[in-house]
Amino acid sequence: MPAGERRGGGGCLAASCGGRRQPNNVRVDYCTTLNEPVLPFPSQVVYNRVGKCGSRTVVLLLRILSERHGFNLVTSDIHNKTRLTKNEQMELIKNISTAEQPYLFTRHVHFLNFSRFGGEQPVYINIIRDPVNRFLSNYFFRRFGDWRGEQNHMIRTPSMRQEERYLDINICILENYPECSNPRLFYIIPYFCGQHPRCREPGEWALERAKLNVNENFLLVGILEELEDVLLLLERFLPHYFKDVLSIYKNPEHRKLGNLTVTVKKTVPSPEAIQILYQRMRYEYEFYYYVKEQFHLLKRKFGLKSHSSKPPPKPEFFIPSPLETEEPIDDEEQDDEKWLEDIYKR
Repeated sequence: MPAGERRGGGGCLAASCGGRRQPNNVRVDYCTTLNEPVLPFPSQVVYNRVGKCGSRTVVLLLRILSERHGFNLVTSDIHNKTRLTKNEQMELIKNISTAEQPYLFTRHVHFLNFSRFGGEQPVYINIIRDPVNRFLSNYFFRRFGDWRGEQNHMIRTPSMRQEERYLDINICILENYPECSNPRLFYIIPYFCGQHPRCREPGEWALERAKLNVNENFLLVGILEELEDVLLLLERFLPHYFKDVLSIYKNPEHRKLGNLTVTVKKTVPSPEAIQILYQRMRYEYEFYYYVKEQFHLLKRKFGLKSHSSKPPPKPEFFIPSPLETEEPIDDEEQDDEKWLEDIYKR
């Protein structure tokens, strides 16, 4: 495993359960106490986390969960290399695939197509957030860090000049500084589009490919604005990894840790600057609202209502408002297990 990749401890999922491998790398566990099979689950999960979309909060939870449930958490210290050469892709896929199973691998990296290199495609999960909010969080985090330490930002951006560090966000946007214009604003879509060079170019091709990968390779893509519902669905879909995740997340001690990762010194740009950001991030928003609609459809299927706050106003060119969840649908419950099994076998 290359430098920067860390492998956690593995172990049995439960002392009273045994298991056997099924085709497509699905493992079925049987609890001897109940003598009933539980839902098959994928033994290879990849969380190719998008930057500034709550991933540090989720990784904190995963560290607790991996100890509690005995799966192998493979983390990475590499935060600034999301695009890989062909050889780097092959090497990383090889190292991920040979990790002790069941494992959950997490790193900031654009989507990797394992099957392209003869590997077995893992189950992907991810979380995204409103693109402008993500951009603003990143802008100020690079400059001022978070509550974990006053010098956190100096470690991440030691070469940033003072005039750049204190550059007014409105000037950056209105005067079209590189940091506040494309292609740097085209950030979320490449995490789902993949490693192809065209995935870095703002446009329909990358957008449609990202949507296709969400549909075909991701078990769940949640939205940060509804994180508790994301955690509920992860626990429902991947109980061997995420059982009890919501109770851990709501624990006051964990909340204290989570608050330390909040970016400091954030300010809100002017309405004019925000409107310009909307225009520059058109494809990012089309993708965000597509994912949000799919997420809400999924919530409906499993009887969850949406409790998100009212979204910010959207410019005219955006797609219609995403579908809001309604009353729980009871007549689809009998298909839940089959639906999950089909996804696991992809």
